[in-house]
Amino acid sequence: MASEFNRMNPPLTIPDIDTMILQLKKNKEYSYYPLLDTKMDNRNVKEKIAEISMEIESASKQISEIFHYVQRTQTVPLQEINHAIIPTITKAAEIPHIYYLFKEMLEKDEYTYRHNICVGIISTYIGKWLGLTGEALTELTLASTLHDIGKTKIKSHILHKPGKLSEKEYEEVKLHTVYGYELLKKVPGLPPSIPLTALSHHERENGEGYPFRLKGENTNYFAKIVAVADVFHAMSSDRVYHEAIPFYNVIRQMNEDAFGKFDPSILLVFLNKIMESLVGKQVMLSNKIEGQIIMINPYDPIHSLVKAGEDIIDLNREREIKIEKVLSE
Repeated sequence: MASEFNRMNPPLTIPDIDTMILQLKKNKEYSYYPLLDTKMDNRNVKEKIAEISMEIESASKQISEIFHYVQRTQTVPLQEINHAIIPTITKAAEIPHIYYLFKEMLEKDEYTYRHNICVGIISTYIGKWLGLTGEALTELTLASTLHDIGKTKIKSHILHKPGKLSEKEYEEVKLHTVYGYELLKKVPGLPPSIPLTALSHHERENGEGYPFRLKGENTNYFAKIVAVADVFHAMSSDRVYHEAIPFYNVIRQMNEDAFGKFDPSILLVFLNKIMESLVGKQVMLSNKIEGQIIMINPYDPIHSLVKAGEDIIDLNREREIKIEKVLSE
C-alpha cells in the first residue's frame, strides 16, 4: 500500500483520487459520506478520552525521562520505549472519536515532550488510514515517536527560548534532524526507516525543507507521514514563541500547502478523516452565520456542506464563505 501511494505525485488527477477513495472504502472504519450519529453518548466518549488522556500524560513524563537519559548517555533505551511508551500510543490510536482526542491532546500546556507522544498518535492514525498494518504500522509508530530525539543534543536555552531565534540558533535547531539520525543509526537491529524519519521529517515535497532540501521522490515515506502529523500538532499547540492557531485555521492552512509542502496523497487522507470527525459539529462561518457541518466533499474536504437554519450552504460553491471556527463540543 505504501508503495502505491508513493507512486502518486502531484498534481493528483480525478482517477488518482478515485482510486484512493476506493482503497479507503475497503477499510471498515471509512465512511464515504459520514452521517451524523445523534445517538452517540458524549459522556461515555469523554470518559474514554479522559482515561487515555491520563495515560498520555504519564507517557509524556516517561518520554521526558527517557530523553534526559539519552542526553546524558547518548544511548537510546529502545526496550524501555517499546514497553513503556508505544503501548499507550497504540491504544490511543484505536479510539475512533478523533476530534475529541485531538482536542484533548491540544489543550494541555506542556509541549516539548508531549509533542513526541502526540505526533506518534497522529502518525499512527494516518498510517492506519493509509492501510498500513502489522510490522509496517509498528515501525511507523516507533519512527514518529522518536522523530525529534535529536533535540536532546540541542542546548536547552535555544529550545526553550521565548523569542525569535537568531539565524545561528535556527541553524543549530535544524541540526536536530542529523543528530537524531546519528543517534538512531547506532541502535542495533533498528530498521533504516527509523533513523531516516528522524533525518527527513522536515524535508518538503517541493525541496524547500531541511537538512538537505530533498524533493518528495527522495524522501522516506514514513517521514512524509510524520511531516503532516508534526506540523498539525505544532501549529495547533501553544508554544513558548507563539499561541496555538485555531483548529480549523490549521486545517485550512495545511490544505493550502497540499501541492507544495506535503505529499498530497497522504494529506488528502488526513484532511478527509479530520473533516469526517467534524460532521455534526456547530461552526461559525466567515459571514457570522452559525451552522452544522452535515457532509464533506472527499475531493475537497475542507469545503463541506453546512446546514444553517433551513438553508444548506455548499462551501465548495460558495467560495467566499469559509468556516472560521468550530463551536460545539
